[in-house]
Amino acid sequence: MTAVARLRRRHRARTAGRDADAGSALVEFLGISLVLLVPIVYLVLVLGRIQAATFATEGAAREAARVYVVADDARQGAARAVTAVGVALADQGFDDDPAAALTVRCSSDPCLTPGAEVAATVQVRVPLPFVPTFVRDVVPLEVPVTAERVAPVDAYRAAR
Repeated sequence: MTAVARLRRRHRARTAGRDADAGSALVEFLGISLVLLVPIVYLVLVLGRIQAATFATEGAAREAARVYVVADDARQGAARAVTAVGVALADQGFDDDPAAALTVRCSSDPCLTPGAEVAATVQVRVPLPFVPTFVRDVVPLEVPVTAERVAPVDAYRAAR
């Protein structure tokens, strides 16, 4: 047997165990990627929905308080505030009932007394995505997001 043949045989003997592992690195990479990537994508989706709810509630509360204090009377102010909340929630993709999401509190009675303050609170519940409804019925899987804004009634307006 020549020296070249012996070297070839020795090389084959060394690499025989490696051939059995050929391609396993790709499988391991895909497995680990899925295990890590799926939860990260889900977390990004959840955080995106919660951030959208934060934007929606902050804007809705601010605008509801503003439109309420500039209305001619409390009934008109309440109607305008509900409309403002509906627009702000729909803008971020929430279909919650604006009248149920909004709570208005006044520091004095009647509400639009000059110098008084009107506080508008908006609450939205953000359901976790891709959770079946039968699971949601058993365990509440939603995140409540609340925002409150206070607007002063103009001190120089006529009392109504």
